[in-house]
Amino acid sequence: MIDRRSWTAAMLASAVLPGPAIAAANPQAERSGVLRVYSEAAETGFDPAKIGDIYSARVLSHIFEALYRYDPLAMPVKVKPLTAVSLPDVSSDFRVWTIRLQPGIHFADDPAFKGRPRELVADDYVYSIKRYFDPANLSPAHSTLSEEGFVGLEALRERSLRDRKPFDYDTPIEGVRALDRYTLRITLAAPRPRFLYTLCDSASLGAVAREVIEAYADTMAHPVGTGPYRLKSWRRSSLIVLERNPTFRDVRYDAEPAADDVQGQAWLARFKGRRLPFNEGVEISVLDEGQPRWLSFLNGQLDLVRVPPEFTTHAMPNWKLAPNLAKRGVQADRYVNSDIVMSWFNMEDPVVGGYTPDKVALRRAIALAYNIDREIRLARRGAAVAAQAPMAPGCFGYDPDYRSDNSAYDPARAKALLDLYGYLDRDGDGWRELPDGSPLVLRMATQASYIERQFDENWQKSLAAVGIRIQFATAQWPENYKAARSGQLQMWGLGSTATTPDSQPALEYMYGPAAGSGNLARFKLPAFDAIYERMLTMPDSPERARLFIEASKLVAAYMPYKIQTHRVYIQLNHPWIIGFRQTRFRHEIWQYIEVDTALRERLIGA
Repeated sequence: MIDRRSWTAAMLASAVLPGPAIAAANPQAERSGVLRVYSEAAETGFDPAKIGDIYSARVLSHIFEALYRYDPLAMPVKVKPLTAVSLPDVSSDFRVWTIRLQPGIHFADDPAFKGRPRELVADDYVYSIKRYFDPANLSPAHSTLSEEGFVGLEALRERSLRDRKPFDYDTPIEGVRALDRYTLRITLAAPRPRFLYTLCDSASLGAVAREVIEAYADTMAHPVGTGPYRLKSWRRSSLIVLERNPTFRDVRYDAEPAADDVQGQAWLARFKGRRLPFNEGVEISVLDEGQPRWLSFLNGQLDLVRVPPEFTTHAMPNWKLAPNLAKRGVQADRYVNSDIVMSWFNMEDPVVGGYTPDKVALRRAIALAYNIDREIRLARRGAAVAAQAPMAPGCFGYDPDYRSDNSAYDPARAKALLDLYGYLDRDGDGWRELPDGSPLVLRMATQASYIERQFDENWQKSLAAVGIRIQFATAQWPENYKAARSGQLQMWGLGSTATTPDSQPALEYMYGPAAGSGNLARFKLPAFDAIYERMLTMPDSPERARLFIEASKLVAAYMPYKIQTHRVYIQLNHPWIIGFRQTRFRHEIWQYIEVDTALRERLIGA
C-alpha cells in the first residue's frame, strides 16, 4: 500500500531501484502476482449507470463485460466478441441489431444469488440498458444512450417522470428485448452505423444482475459482474483492490498485432492460448499528485506509470529514455493520446454565459488571452500539442491540417474585443468591469494537485495581462464533477480520452439535449444540434468528415469550450511487467499484463 502523505520532496534524489542491469522476465510464468497501478483522481463509485468519469470506468471495465471488445493489439482497431457468440446480425439500414450470447457465462458469486450459480442471460443486458433511463439513477450517460434511439425507452422514462412513479423495468419494449434466454435484439429509431462501438464499452454496457442491484442500497459500492476480476476491498479515494474472479470462465489469449509490430508479435508468441487473467489481482492506489506517483514508480511500488508532466525531463531528457532508467530495464512508450483537454464556460451563468454578442465576445476574448504555448512549455514540459477542434487524434473526423482560433494566443485581439463590447477599466484600478459597471470576476473550479496549480497560474497570468480577474475554488475531482453536472460551476477544465475510433462522442459535450450530463457547459445551439443529429445517421464519408469541421467552426465561434491541447503521454513500466500497452480506445488492459514476481522480489524485495 502506498501512503501518499509519507512522501517528501527530499526523496526524489534517492528514489532508485537497486541492482545492475535487469535480466529478462521469466518466460515460463503462467500466472503472476498482483499488479500495482494507480489512479490520478478519486473514483466516484462502481455502478455503471451512475458513473461518468474515466477513473471509475477503468475499474468497472475489468469487473463487468460488454457484448464486444477491441482486440488488445490490432491497429486499426478490430471488434471481437466478448460475451457474444459472434458479431451481430445487423439490418441493412443499421437499425436492428440481433446478438446471440455465449451460454455458460456466470456472474461472480454473491450473497444476492443465495448460493446458486447465476448465469448471464439476454435479459441482463435488457435490464442494464434500461437502468440508464430510470430517472432515479440520474445517469450521467443517459443522454449518450438516448441519442442511440432505443425504440420506446425514452417514452418509458417520460411516463415515469409524468406519473411520478418508479420506472417500469418489466414492461417489454421494442428497443431492447430478449428473444430467448441467449438472444438479444436492439431496435433503433434511426440508422446508427457505428452502434457496434457502443456495444464495446464494458464500463457502460457491461451486464449487471437485477438481484444485486435490488439487494444493496449502495449500488456504487457493490459491483458484481462476469469479468476477470471482482472487488475485494475499497477505501474511498485511497485504495481499490481487485482480485481474480474465481468463477471467471476459461478465456484464452489471442490477438492480431500488425505484421511489423515486433513487440506485439513477441507477446502473441508468448501468450497465445494462455488463460486470462495473467495476474492474481490489481491494487489501484489513488495518487492525485504527480510526485508520489513518480517516486512510487522509481521505488518499485508501482509497476507502471504515465510520467507526470513535471517529471518529463527526468524520464525522457531530449525525448530519450533517461540512462539511469534504461540501465534498470525500464521500458518506455511515447505517443500523442486520443484526447482533448478543454476548459468550459457555463452557458447559463450570468457573467460568462449567454448567446448575445457581448457574452460571445467575452468568452472569445478569454480564449484568445489564454497562453497555450506557456501551458505546453511550462506546465506540461512539452508533452502536449495545441488542439484545434474537439476531434481527437486517431479518430474519424480529426483533421491534422485544420486550424482555428482554439489554438490562437492573441492578447491584442482579446483587448480589442473587450474594449469594443464595453468591458472597460472604468475606475483605473487595472481591472475591467462588466458593461454595466459591476466587477468582472471569473470563478474557476480546480483541484489541489501541483499540475492543477500550474494551470491555475497560467490562467491567472494570461487573464491579468488583459485586465481580467479570476479566482479559484479548490475541491476534489468528484465534488467538482457533481457540482458541474448540477450547473453550479462557472468555469472548469477537464480532459476527455476517446473510447471509440469516432469523434462524435466528443461533440456530445456541445450537444444541447446532453446539457447537464455529457454537455457540462449546457451549450444549446440549434444549428450545432442539427449537424450533430445528421452525423449520427451517416456512414463514414468525406461529407461526414466535412460536417465535423462545420460543427467545430460553430464551437470556435460561440466558444462554450476552449479546446486547448492533445496530451503526449510517456508510459513507463518495470522489466518485471510483460504485456503492458495502453492502446487507444481500450480500458480493458490489466488482465493482459503478466507480473514476474520472482524478478520483482529479486530487484526490490517486495
